Amino acid sequence: MKKFVTLLAGAVAIAGACVTPAAAEYPERPVTFIVPWPPGDLEDQLTRLIAEEMTAGTGVPAKVVNRPGGGAVEGATAVAQSDPDGYTVGSLVIDVPTMHIIQGNATYGREAFEPVGIFLTYPFALVALKSAPYDNMAELAEYAKSNAVKLGHFGYDLVPTMATFVAAKELGFSFGSDAGFDMLDCGTLKNGDVDVMNTTMATVLSCLDDIKAIAAYTDQPLSILPDAKLLSEQVPGLNITLWNGLFVPKGTPHEVKEKIAAIAEKAVMSDKAQEIAKATGAGVYWMGADAAVKRINRDYADAEVLVRAVQAQ
Repeated sequence: MKKFVTLLAGAVAIAGACVTPAAAEYPERPVTFIVPWPPGDLEDQLTRLIAEEMTAGTGVPAKVVNRPGGGAVEGATAVAQSDPDGYTVGSLVIDVPTMHIIQGNATYGREAFEPVGIFLTYPFALVALKSAPYDNMAELAEYAKSNAVKLGHFGYDLVPTMATFVAAKELGFSFGSDAGFDMLDCGTLKNGDVDVMNTTMATVLSCLDDIKAIAAYTDQPLSILPDAKLLSEQVPGLNITLWNGLFVPKGTPHEVKEKIAAIAEKAVMSDKAQEIAKATGAGVYWMGADAAVKRINRDYADAEVLVRAVQAQ
């Protein structure tokens, strides 16, 4: 019996020794980061820095694949359906684990993903050309009551779009027309495709001198347009911030998530990432998994309130 126990203990020790190095070796093959939007915006730029850091730090190639479609649902679905091994990582916006599920657009459920961490708060705003005859939400509301205003957005069921419609309702006006776009940039405004649009400052940096922010969808003033009033100041109750984070399929080993998190934190706190933050007005930081879970749960509840407000219109 003593000999059996000794052999069993030895086997367990050997098994443990085999498991630990294997986990420590992640990644052993290329890692793919999926960004469910076209290239160029902040989540794309920062995710590429994270992929570069993973390649440099581990010697294993990492790449970013852009899979736009369905307001981020297509790319998010690809992440949800991948193996929970850390070799497919989603760089996903707030709507993926909140609004899309609430609205029934998602092909996945609330338990499909586990957050690795949140790293970006978008400098999101409702913007117009400087020549527009309104500078804030109240003036836009007054103008829109007698003029057809065209709104551009990234999709009807996304948090900022719904917040915009709720703001319009609270201020007693409606848009003459609206449309969803995969990309909203300087050309969208200058070509007259829209009069106002929900977008991030990263997509309009090249024409910053030609535009103004009617409302900032942030919790702090935009550093590059500091005079823009917050949406929450102009329409009380719409305390909305838009973020992006890294997610993996449920069941991904804890030690793998920790390694991804360590690499991501180093990347987003680098001088290069912070230069992007300074140039665009974005919040670039690292929020760990536990805090991210709490934030997602809070935002899920807030998104439910937005949906009810829109449905009551």
